[in-house]
Amino acid sequence: MGAELNKTPNANRTHIGFFGRRNAGKSSVVNAVTGQEISIVSDVKGTTTDPVTKAMELLPLGPVLIIDTPGIDDIGEVGDLRVKRARRMLCKTDVAVLIVDSTVGKTEDDEELLRLFREKELPHITVYNKSDIKNIRHLSENEISVSAQSGDGVEELKNKIAALAAENTAEKRIIGDMIDKNDVIVLVTPIDSSAPKGRMILPQVQTIRDILDSHAVCLVTQTDELENVLNALKEPPRLVVTDSQVFGKIKDIVPESVMLTSFSILFSKYKGFLEGAVRGAAKLDSLCDCDKILICEGCTHHRQCEDIGTVKLPSWIRAHSGAAATFEFTSGGEFPEDISGYSLIIHCGACMLNEKEMRFRARAAADAGVPFTNYGTAIAHMNGILKRSLKIFPELYGTL
Repeated sequence: MGAELNKTPNANRTHIGFFGRRNAGKSSVVNAVTGQEISIVSDVKGTTTDPVTKAMELLPLGPVLIIDTPGIDDIGEVGDLRVKRARRMLCKTDVAVLIVDSTVGKTEDDEELLRLFREKELPHITVYNKSDIKNIRHLSENEISVSAQSGDGVEELKNKIAALAAENTAEKRIIGDMIDKNDVIVLVTPIDSSAPKGRMILPQVQTIRDILDSHAVCLVTQTDELENVLNALKEPPRLVVTDSQVFGKIKDIVPESVMLTSFSILFSKYKGFLEGAVRGAAKLDSLCDCDKILICEGCTHHRQCEDIGTVKLPSWIRAHSGAAATFEFTSGGEFPEDISGYSLIIHCGACMLNEKEMRFRARAAADAGVPFTNYGTAIAHMNGILKRSLKIFPELYGTL
C-alpha cells in the first residue's frame, strides 16, 4: 500500500510546509514527523539554505509532500534570497506548520508568519519545539508542544496535521464528476517527437484512471485513427477529449452533436482557474506588435523542434492575431515576481503543479491586471471552438 501511495504525483499530494526562524528546530521536527533524515540538522544557524521537499506517505493522512524551508530571519544578501524562497513556498502550501523555539517564545518573525498564514487563509498549526527543555502550557486548539529530541508530542502533531488537511481538502475529480457509469469516452493522444518514449504523459494517464474509477469506458487513439474509431461505435461517444495541439484537425472529425474538449481544459477546471482562463483567452483577439506574452510550463523537459510552448503556440498566436508580439518563457517552479510588463500569460495544463500554486499564479495575474489563460483554452479560442469545448461544463457554458 505504501509503495502505491508513493507513486502519487506530487501535484496530487497534500503540501505540508514547515516554517520558522533559524535554529527553532524546523528540520529536527520534519525528521521526527517523517521518521526519516530528510533535512540536515545542525546547531549552526542557516543550515537549511534552500527549501527541501520530500514526497512520502504520512499516516494517517496518506500521500504528502513535505517542505522544509530556510529560516525566515536569515540575514545578508544571500539570506534575503533564502527568505524570499521560504515565503514563496507559502503559495503552494496546503497546511503550514510554524515551528517556535519554546525556550525563546514567539518573536516578531513568528508573528509575521502567522499574519501571512491568516492573510492567505492558510490552515496552520503552531508547534513549540524543545518541550524537553521548556514546556509551554495553556495552548490554544491550533497549538502543540513537542520535543523533536525525545519524540514527545510528535504523534499528536501528525494527527493534528492530518485532521487539519482533511478539513480543508475537498476531493476533486478531473472528469469523473461529469460522466456516468458505462459512458464511452474517447481520448485522442497524438504520438509525435515531443511525446515521451514508451509512455504517456501524466494528464492522459490521470484522465484514464479517473474514467475507469467512474466505471465508464475509455477508448484511446491517435489523431489519424479517430475517424475509424468513431465509425466503429454503434452509438456516438459521450465525450471526446483531445490533446490541444490537434484541436484544428479533431474539430472537423468529431460531429457537432458529440461534446469535445481537451486535457488542458479539463486540468484548468481541476486546478480551479477555468473561468479566468476563458476570459483571458479573449486577449488573443486584440494583441499588437508591442505586446509581450509570457508562456509558462509547470515542468522542465528537453525542448523538441515541435515543442508546443516555445514553437507551436507563438506561431499560432502570430497567425491568429497578425501581431508580431514577443514571447518569454518560464518552466518548472519559476514564475516572475513582477508580471506587470506582460500583456498576456498563457500557462500549460499544470499537471505538475498543485491547485494552490495555480490559484496563486492566476490571482497574481488578476491583481496585476494581466489576462491569464492556458494552452487548451487559448488553442480552442483560436480555432473558434471555445464555446463548444466548454459544453461539458454546464455552469460555465450557460454564461457564454
